[in-house]
Amino acid sequence: MASLTVIKGPDKGRRYDLTVDRPTIGRDATSTIRLHDGEISRHHAEIRKTTNGFIVYDLQSSNGTYLNGERIQYALVKTGDRVRCGQTEMIFTSDASSPKPDLADKIRMTSAGSSTDGSAILSSLKQSHWGDVFSKAENTGSEWLRDSLSNLNTLYEVSEAIRRVTDVDELLEKILDLAFAAVGPDRACIMLNDVETGFLQPRAVRYAPGADESERIVISRTIADFVVEKQEGVIVADAMQDARFNASESIAELGIREAICVPLAGRHENLGVLYIDTKSNGTDVLRTQKPTKLHDNHLRLMVAIAYQAGVAIEDTRFYEASLQAERLAAVGQTIATLSHHIKNILQGLRSGSYLVNMGIEGHQHPLIEQGWKVVQKNQDKIYNLVMDMLSFSKEREPTFDMIEINQLIADVLELLKARMDESHIGVDLELDSTLDRMAMDSDGIHRVLLNVISNAIDALDEIDPPRTLKIKTELASNGRYLDISIRDNGPGIPPDAKDRIFQIFHSTKGSKGTGLGLAVSQKIVQEHGGQIRVDSEPGKGACFTIEMPVRTQLPQEDLLSRTGPRAIGPPAD
Repeated sequence: MASLTVIKGPDKGRRYDLTVDRPTIGRDATSTIRLHDGEISRHHAEIRKTTNGFIVYDLQSSNGTYLNGERIQYALVKTGDRVRCGQTEMIFTSDASSPKPDLADKIRMTSAGSSTDGSAILSSLKQSHWGDVFSKAENTGSEWLRDSLSNLNTLYEVSEAIRRVTDVDELLEKILDLAFAAVGPDRACIMLNDVETGFLQPRAVRYAPGADESERIVISRTIADFVVEKQEGVIVADAMQDARFNASESIAELGIREAICVPLAGRHENLGVLYIDTKSNGTDVLRTQKPTKLHDNHLRLMVAIAYQAGVAIEDTRFYEASLQAERLAAVGQTIATLSHHIKNILQGLRSGSYLVNMGIEGHQHPLIEQGWKVVQKNQDKIYNLVMDMLSFSKEREPTFDMIEINQLIADVLELLKARMDESHIGVDLELDSTLDRMAMDSDGIHRVLLNVISNAIDALDEIDPPRTLKIKTELASNGRYLDISIRDNGPGIPPDAKDRIFQIFHSTKGSKGTGLGLAVSQKIVQEHGGQIRVDSEPGKGACFTIEMPVRTQLPQEDLLSRTGPRAIGPPAD
């Protein structure tokens, strides 16, 4: 599927899947991709899928449509390309690709121990030991080879930093560390284009030990603009303006600075500049018109560092935009799903309230009772929905109490008795009477049992009588685990749904289910260090087994919260 992800503009973070034949882009409400950008036309652009791929067409918009910075009338777009309409910039992605040829006939793997395998491992090197290759650089007699190995080592460290660091600011600080180690400047800084304004803004600054940190780093806008526009790194020497110095000052006191300024560029856009400078011998610089400390090798190294850093920054920004798009999509799905269920519950409450009002007006007690039952039923639904939402939305540690699990099961069955009687469900209990009290989160396990047993009742409602529910408790694994099995003789779980029943918002009940109950139940059981197993065949019912480790005493932190520190210390006088 192809999609556009907004990385800049009012709709930043949104992702639009291109599911229709000719999706349109614009401000108009009829646009497939409606953007809230004042510089976009009502009908700005259109995307067409062809045999060659996706083509973007500009619909004679006022401000034009741009592909990777160039204005277009129409153009073929590929994964990673940037489409700009007004101030909104989007990245195009598509998983459609031409079929790859079968290469199986090109390669033959010999089996282990095969007589035809004459391979012998001569040496090996772990990735973490790659840096050892450069440790011998100082031992070579060639200055060129020493510099080359040193630069290669720096590039290796840059690639390692990029691989390990995912935060942009942390990456920039690491890049400056490596620049100082490789070149040894007096000062360095990284400036990035602001996503909103497009102007260069400082993001990282570094001074060498002993350097005057109160001295501001002055960067020539002419040089910076040249570097960004031409995408070329430069070495410059700046003797400042002669008018700033009086005749008594010697050339050596001028504080002439050499500097390197290189572009930070990603695959598709200019991101900013990396700048380093150092004080030099003013006499030599003015006499030879050549830098004395910074050389072409340093420039090449800084260009290579900046290129790797630029690609990493761009990838990180794209990842953050994609992550934001996923979050917004998840929020939209959550709102849509919950709104649907809440609407159904509210309709039930309105129906029950209508019956109650009719009964009150007509002094008909049976009608009031009937309406009140409907109200109560939907009150329970909204309460359970809210409790499931709260349980799933936050990470929490269980609050342990010493409870009798058989009694907890009895309490849940008492709550559901009226419902089971109405559906003519018979309950078969096989509870181990020898079970001792165990440490569990009483409220959490109560919710798990309520959800799982309620699901079993819903499943039994789909078949004709007899309807039976069997609940069993027993110790397993030499008494280390408690198994609570809940078995019904309902229709069972379809094979294609069995692996997804614990996914949030996935429900086999259609509009009757929220898709929260089992997801919440699994989360609570996992917080106890346990798991829920499912065994089911279509037409033969389903069995949910809740497996939890046996704890015969409260954890230390729960014991302290109940007794206080003096209870486990020496007796008070």
